[in-house]
Amino acid sequence: MARHFKYVILGGGVAAGYAAREFAKQGVNPGELAIISKEPVAPYERPALSKGYLFPQNAARLPGFHTCVGSGGERLLPEWYSEKGIELILSTEIVKADLASKTLTSAAAETFTYETLLIATGSSVIKLTDFGVQGAESNNILYLRDIADADKLVAAMQAKKGGKAVIVGGGYIGLELSAALKINNFDVTMVYPEPWCMPRLFTAGIAHFYEGYYANKGIKVVKGTVAVGFDADANGDVTTVKLKNGSVLEADIVIVGVGGRPLTRLFIGQAADEKGGLKTDAFFETSVAGVYAIGDVATFPLKLYNEQRRVEHVDHARKSAEQAVRAIKAKESGESVAEYDYLPYFYSRSFDLAWQFYGDNVGDDVLFGDNDPASAKPKFGSYWVKDGKVVGVFLEGGSAEENQAIARVARAQPPVADVQALKQEGIDFASKI
Repeated sequence: MARHFKYVILGGGVAAGYAAREFAKQGVNPGELAIISKEPVAPYERPALSKGYLFPQNAARLPGFHTCVGSGGERLLPEWYSEKGIELILSTEIVKADLASKTLTSAAAETFTYETLLIATGSSVIKLTDFGVQGAESNNILYLRDIADADKLVAAMQAKKGGKAVIVGGGYIGLELSAALKINNFDVTMVYPEPWCMPRLFTAGIAHFYEGYYANKGIKVVKGTVAVGFDADANGDVTTVKLKNGSVLEADIVIVGVGGRPLTRLFIGQAADEKGGLKTDAFFETSVAGVYAIGDVATFPLKLYNEQRRVEHVDHARKSAEQAVRAIKAKESGESVAEYDYLPYFYSRSFDLAWQFYGDNVGDDVLFGDNDPASAKPKFGSYWVKDGKVVGVFLEGGSAEENQAIARVARAQPPVADVQALKQEGIDFASKI
């Protein structure tokens, strides 16, 4: 027998938790809403996995970081869902979605029907085995996406205490996990093909600081090459990483962070797609009425820049979830909500560092402040100027007030007549807006 719900949220990550909270806030009757997740636990704040979960002391563990604590909200324990009459259907993988008949089928052949569907499936990690990299199936070649991955990583770190770790990839995961492994007294080498780290966001000037800072912490950085193979011992545990440039690195643990793919496979051909995601309107409704896509899987109209964009970040996962639920409930009562008006926002923390970025990193970059990796208290940033206006701002080491100021600048897009003066003024320019 199919189980029927008025609303189904498919996926159990950040977006699912924030959508559930918004449904409860807007008013939902017991038994109307279900979350179907292949994970065995209630929705949690994923960023904790690359940060607090790996601390050598006082590490974060569930139930400590269930949604919505990451944004200062209430921690939604499994009991909260029960009290609200929201059904958590966990450890359940949906393998087929028929949007025409509003039916979902699980790997165990259970069927679920709905009136309104929120697709919150997130992304899966790109694996080296996907490309047939030799030896990539060896033990202790690890990825980080969910709590099961994090537990595997923690177990490997215990088993190989103080060993050699090779981090493949120079993006978010690469930078955060290199720091985490170093704090746990591993000998760490980062490997990535680009000329500098985080190339999708960082300029050469920004990257110069982080690469230097990491080097000063004892992390080796190998740029401009990729892993092409792995050797393992008789137990199948990885021992070496072979690089395209001909060098060989010893490794007890390898962590791969080379990006993710939005999990849209079940819906391609049934709903319109664009830029790797499911195309939505400003309320996150797809081309199929009553089907919404939120978080990583949504390609939505970014009003500020008048373009369709897909954003992989926790901030957008939270906000898109709330927007979609408000829109669903408003539609039911014949009301309307304002269009989604998102300001892109990214942040990271590692060692004693913390940066924030708002806006768009297009146009000419204007580096300001002290980006010397050896500085005792580094503080620097960058403005991006396009068509005579500031469109994006990055800041390392900012105060709460300064971080709010750079957000205001990115939203207001103030004109700039003299780029040299902007460089001299630095953060003071933002603080005046």
